[in-house]
Amino acid sequence: MDRRSFITRAGLGGVGAVAATTLAAPAIAQTTPKINWRLTSSFPKSLDTIYGGAEVISKYVSDATDGNFQIQVFAAGEIVPGLQAADAAAAGTVEACHTVSYYYWGKDPVWALGAAVPFALNARGMNAWQYHGGGIDMFNEFLGTQGLIGFPGGNTGVQMGGWFRKEIKTVADLQGLKMRIGGFAGKVMERLGVVPQQIAGGDIYPSLEKGTIDAAEWVGPYDDEKLGFYKVAPYYYYPGWWEGGPTVHAIFNKAAFEGLPKAYQSLLRTACQAADANMLQKYDFLNPSAIKRLVAGGAKLSPFSQEILSACFDASNEVYAEMEASNPTFKKIWGSIKAFRGEYFLNAQIAEYNYDTFMMIQQRNGKL
Repeated sequence: MDRRSFITRAGLGGVGAVAATTLAAPAIAQTTPKINWRLTSSFPKSLDTIYGGAEVISKYVSDATDGNFQIQVFAAGEIVPGLQAADAAAAGTVEACHTVSYYYWGKDPVWALGAAVPFALNARGMNAWQYHGGGIDMFNEFLGTQGLIGFPGGNTGVQMGGWFRKEIKTVADLQGLKMRIGGFAGKVMERLGVVPQQIAGGDIYPSLEKGTIDAAEWVGPYDDEKLGFYKVAPYYYYPGWWEGGPTVHAIFNKAAFEGLPKAYQSLLRTACQAADANMLQKYDFLNPSAIKRLVAGGAKLSPFSQEILSACFDASNEVYAEMEASNPTFKKIWGSIKAFRGEYFLNAQIAEYNYDTFMMIQQRNGKL
């Protein structure tokens, strides 16, 4: 082939390549169609951390698609009450919700396992189990029976034990106590004489103020400060043994999710994982200053006694045994969590625990 012929052919090939690229553009555009979804949150807008998780998902999805995939976020009560968010997604009233799955444990205790149950895993352990221990897939097998699919979309870290109008020193002090406590933990507390109440976040303060309830748990220092609980129930206990690492889920109507282009499905999973990490990081950054302000404002900070923690641990195991005997799906998922829990805390007590303990001692000695 002579030089002129080669250049001519190469030139035609180059033109053809450009043309092919140009012609392919409409096909690429079709993979990012304009889609508008609605998402209902279980949380009020005032809680920028936990409510904000849904906004993070919405922003990342919009930014990645040049605004073609829009998810409009609605606060609790704007479309449906906060505790009906998953029901609305299942019914197709909205395409998505941002919620904590233990809110729906009354329908089936399996719902609680996707979020947090008493004396299970902390945030790091829960995420490890979800992403690498098969937790997401197992929970989605269950959600699929509800017409839903979900992915972790936030985590608060270990929560506080709640606000009490009076001191709680012994198990006997729990008798007859009316307490707002979310999810599966209420069933455990009930065995110790507590009267559990399921109340949405925005309704907790007035219930405490009026004396309708005697105590309430919510999340932790930053969110609790915003809701003002210390003004009406000054005794602040820790830890929230029922929520060592609660997963906040983004849950989607299954048919709507499966109707999305594959690229959008992948993007949603990625955006949810980003929001999952972002929420925990935000709480870790904001809680330290919040707890100092709360104590300065009059909150009386105390740990639950070992008597109370031990009684709650034993009661939890009794409830788990009953659930495993009557609910095969619960048994399967809880069995997976239990198996990993033993390994996780075995490892955590080596490097992590010793490093953290040493640094805490330095902090108490005024060296940090």
